Amino acid sequence: MDFRLTEDQRALADGTRGLMARLYPAGRLREDAAGAAAGTPVTLDRGMWRALGEAGFFALRLPEERGGLGLGLPEAVLVFEEAGRALLPGPLVTTHLAAGWVPGAAEGGTVVTAVDGELTEWLEASDRVLGSYDKAEPVRSVDPLTPLHRVVGGEPAGGVVGGGVTAGGVTAGGVTTGGVTAGELLTCAQQTGSAARTLELAVRHATTREQFGRPIGSFQAVKHLCADMLVRAEMARTAVHAAAVSGDPGEAAAARLLADEAAVRNARDCLQVFGGMGFTWEAEVHLHIKRSWILRSRGRSVAECEERLAESLLDETLCGI
Repeated sequence: MDFRLTEDQRALADGTRGLMARLYPAGRLREDAAGAAAGTPVTLDRGMWRALGEAGFFALRLPEERGGLGLGLPEAVLVFEEAGRALLPGPLVTTHLAAGWVPGAAEGGTVVTAVDGELTEWLEASDRVLGSYDKAEPVRSVDPLTPLHRVVGGEPAGGVVGGGVTAGGVTAGGVTTGGVTAGELLTCAQQTGSAARTLELAVRHATTREQFGRPIGSFQAVKHLCADMLVRAEMARTAVHAAAVSGDPGEAAAARLLADEAAVRNARDCLQVFGGMGFTWEAEVHLHIKRSWILRSRGRSVAECEERLAESLLDETLCGI
């Protein structure tokens, strides 16, 4: 099995990065976050959402005869990596999963969120909520650009929540127990994109910031931090890509563990490189760790992923006896 990116896949990733830079540059990210922290209500940019729909972001995996691009989960992972890198706000995963069966989702005209556990993201901004609940109250979110509501009596919408579509392409509601779900891998992709971005920020700062007349990147302690960040980012990215191609539940569990660790720990190490500056609104570093905490709380817990990975490894061992 060849896991190397094709020329078309590399072009897709490059094009998506350019799209993110136009729709949601780093300067706007910092401005929106600072405004939200100052009390400005967080709203979803409907123009940006429609632009994503026009670019095929949500209809990426729909067949061409249904107005989509006819691509697969590996390509969707590449696109969501770039969204994670840019910290693009909004219920991206649920709207993507709803494309093709919730009217307007594929085109970016309908914003879709889902009830998944106690906390639900972007409840007030969404046109369609998958699942049901008795009541909801807003709660303060650690991520200023991800509004949260605590729901009471919440009931998930079948297979939609936590993944919705399996790697094999089964539509929502047809997810097999323990199977690989697209939603989880797309969330992993967002985490790996964030991990790559914080690595880039740390290296850039380490080569330009000087202490004692030398760039701080010349000091061994900083070199070790950046090297560890690179290892985590590459391991997570490779694991997520492999799981998207293979559709193996064990590999998906490993990808989830590695992606969450890479996003959280890379953001923390990036803060170490930046020092106190990384906590200011002039920097985006702290926003990455806050978003990584939100994404880590979605779907399966660490213990559940570890159990699934252990089962997979045990099955492989027994088959080899």
